Amino acid sequence: MKRLCALFWVDDPAAYRDAMTAAGLAGRIQAVFLKRGEMPPGRILESAELLAGWPPAPGALARMPRLRWIQSLSVGMSTWLKRSDLRQEVMLTCARGIHRVQMPENILGALFHVTKHFSEHAANQAASRWARRVSEPLAGKTLGILGLGAIGTELAAKAAALEIRVVGTKRIEHPLAGIDRVRPPEATDEILAESDYVVLLLPDTRETEGFMDARRFAAMKRGAWLLNFARGALVVDKDLIDAVTTGTIAGAVLDVFREEPLPEAHPFWTTPGIVITPHIGGGHPRRDAIVAGLYVENLRRYLGGEPLLMQVDREKGY
Repeated sequence: MKRLCALFWVDDPAAYRDAMTAAGLAGRIQAVFLKRGEMPPGRILESAELLAGWPPAPGALARMPRLRWIQSLSVGMSTWLKRSDLRQEVMLTCARGIHRVQMPENILGALFHVTKHFSEHAANQAASRWARRVSEPLAGKTLGILGLGAIGTELAAKAAALEIRVVGTKRIEHPLAGIDRVRPPEATDEILAESDYVVLLLPDTRETEGFMDARRFAAMKRGAWLLNFARGALVVDKDLIDAVTTGTIAGAVLDVFREEPLPEAHPFWTTPGIVITPHIGGGHPRRDAIVAGLYVENLRRYLGGEPLLMQVDREKGY
C-alpha cells in the first residue's frame, strides 16, 4: 500500500506519532516532522499531500503541487487565508473546539483579576503593607459575549453558575442555554449598552477588522470593561486608549494584539486601566495532544473518503 506523505510543523512530534500509532494509521503515512521555520528538501515538498501544523515559510505552499489538505493547529485562520501561495482547491480544517476548557477559565480569571484586586494585594504583601479593599461582586453583573461560538457558550455556562447574567451576539439568532438574550451582530450596540463586561470572541475577518472603534466604545456602558481574547485586529488601538484614558470605559484586559510580541514602546504597556497578558488565553500544557486527537480523526476520515471535521469556510473566514 502506498503511503501518503504528510508534513508536520508542530512543537511536539511525539503527540502526533503516538496518536497515529494508537489509531492504527501510522503505517499509512510517511510522516516528516519539522521545526518551525525549517524547510524540507524540494522532493519532500513536491510529494506532500497532507500538512498539519503552524504555517510554513512564505512560498512553501506553492512548491507543494500535490497538497490536498491542511490541518491548522489554531482556531483563527486569517494567517492561512491571507497567504498568496494557498491554492483554492486545498481543503482547510481548523482546531475549533480545542480551547473549550482553558479559554473560559482564563477569561473568568481576568474577570476575577479586575474585580478582586489580587495584583494590588500582591503589591501590598511585597511592601509588608496592610491595606484592605472591598472587592466588587460578579454576581448580578451582566457579561456581554460578542461571538457565541463554542468558547462563548462554554463561558456563558460557567458564568451563569456564578450568577452572572449573560447576553451576547451570534450570526444565527436563536436561544441558547444559560444565556438571557441572544442577538444578531447587527444588534451589537444593544449588547454593549447593557454589559458591565464585554468579551470579544469574534473571528478575524474583513467584517471584524477594527470592530471595536471609538463609536462602539462610546456605545458601551460607562464603567464597563473590555476583554479581548480573540484577535488583536478587532480593536482600534488608539480608540481603546482614548476610551480608557477619558473614562468612557473603565479599562480593558488584552490577551491578543495586532503585533506579537507586543512592542516595548507600545502605549498599551503604560496606559493605566489596561491589563496585558501575553496571549495565554488558549494555552494548554497538552495542546499538541488535543490537536493530535482531532488530526487523527480527520486523517481517518480523509483516508476513508468521509467529510472532515472543522472545515473552514473561506468566504466567512473561519
